[in-house]
Amino acid sequence: MNDIDLRGRVAVVTGGAQGIGLATAKRIHASGARVSLWDRDADRLAEAADAFGASGEGVSTETVDITDWDDVKRAAESVTAAWGALDILVNSAGIAGNNAPLDEYSIDEWKRVIDIDLNGAFYVNRAVIPGMKARNYGRIVNIASIAGKEGNPNASAYAAAKAGVIGMTKAVGKELAGYNIAVNVITPATAKTAILNELKPEFIDYMLSKIPRGRFAEVDEISGMVTWLVSEENSFTTAAVFDLSGGRATY
Repeated sequence: MNDIDLRGRVAVVTGGAQGIGLATAKRIHASGARVSLWDRDADRLAEAADAFGASGEGVSTETVDITDWDDVKRAAESVTAAWGALDILVNSAGIAGNNAPLDEYSIDEWKRVIDIDLNGAFYVNRAVIPGMKARNYGRIVNIASIAGKEGNPNASAYAAAKAGVIGMTKAVGKELAGYNIAVNVITPATAKTAILNELKPEFIDYMLSKIPRGRFAEVDEISGMVTWLVSEENSFTTAAVFDLSGGRATY
């Protein structure tokens, strides 16, 4: 594992109770940063915090519903008050939603996916940016998906939400380019996480068939890229999209 120096930094990782979020939080913490894990599942958050074991000093948790602006704002203020800053955001929280053709897609399910995957990303970014601007330092990575670039059939809500996250990141990265704040987005192919439990087996098979590597991404492969992106070494690149698609991405 390459050494990346995040000593003295304070990071928030949404969706931090499992999957990509937890793997990234562990890598960021191992690099020296204090980390606040955000998730709506309080029980899983407690288990995630325990997973840091004896090295868990500098780890906190916040039970947060990222679709609730007031709750997100409260959590951001809590982290800043406790640790004096909020330097890094990794927004990993999200859901896959149901699989169905668009003309059969449940309107309520469409709204649920957009609310968590896109509106939640907006709220979390909005909450942390003012403090980053005031301190003239910040690193933000939003987790989107290759589906946001290429689309997946029978997953239009997810593809639309992740495409929105890509567009939002490109916009806000340009807005903050005059500050020492880097805002980037990653677009992984499917990873081995609990999100697979939401999907039909035939849809999982379809996604695997699209990856030239012939396998799904490992969460540690994703966390390595994210940890570099939130470091001071990433001092120039912003408003950019980084693929971890195993060769799937075509542009």
